[in-house]
Formats: sequence, C-alpha cells, structure tokens
Amino acid sequence: MDSTPTPPPTRWWNVADRVGATASFLCAIHCAALPFVLAILPLLGLSFLADHGFERGFVLFASTLALFALVNGYRRHHRSLPLRLALPGLALLVMGVTFAENYSIILHSVLVTCGGFLVASAHFVNLRFDRQLGHVHGPHCAH
Repeated sequence: MDSTPTPPPTRWWNVADRVGATASFLCAIHCAALPFVLAILPLLGLSFLADHGFERGFVLFASTLALFALVNGYRRHHRSLPLRLALPGLALLVMGVTFAENYSIILHSVLVTCGGFLVASAHFVNLRFDRQLGHVHGPHCAH
C-alpha cells in the first residue's frame, strides 16, 4: 500500500466534512435536548422533530455522508483517527435509533447524543488533517 499522501483535497471534500460535522453536531444537540423540549415542540409547529422516522432519516443521511467523506479523507491523508472516531459513533447512532428507542428516552438520548458528538469530532479531525495536508511550508510560513 502506498503511504504517500495524495494532493490537497478539493473544495468539495471540505464542504462535505463541514456539512457532516454540522449535521452530526445538530443531531447530538437535538437528541440531548429532546427529552426536555418534547412537550413544547407541537406548540412551535416542530413536532416532526420528535418523529422516529425523521430521526432515522437524519441518522441515515449523517451516516452516509460521514462514511463517504471520511473514507475519502483517509485515502487522501492516510490517517485512521477520523474513522476510529466515527465508527463507534455511527454504531451508537444506529443503536440509539433502532434498539434503544424501545427502552427509554434517556438511553436513546444518551446513545444518539454521544454518537453524534463522535461523528462530528471525526469530521473536525478529518478537516484538520486535510488542512495539514494542504499546508505548504515556505518563507512566509510561521510554522
């Protein structure tokens, strides 16, 4: 296997990681706050946010985007930390929106919140590695 990093990432990959990080972070906040705001969502016209179908769709979107962006990130910078953060996070998300939702809202919220934060962290680390890959040391560089 060639360990030479590939050229700096295109702008599209940075956008994918930023969208993924934002989506994962919002998912984590949503799940952490859901038990506390469940009663007022219908008053605000936001009851769809508590729907299990919406949540599963959002997790599917975030998981697909994460795998796509992080695997491609690994191909560019050859560092596995983003994937090692994302895989347990994705497992927690899936467990939270499938098995745990039948047990308790607290267990569901904890699993999905922790999973969302892990996936968001993976995107942020991936962005940092991409930035380091694209950074060229020259006479004007402070590092």
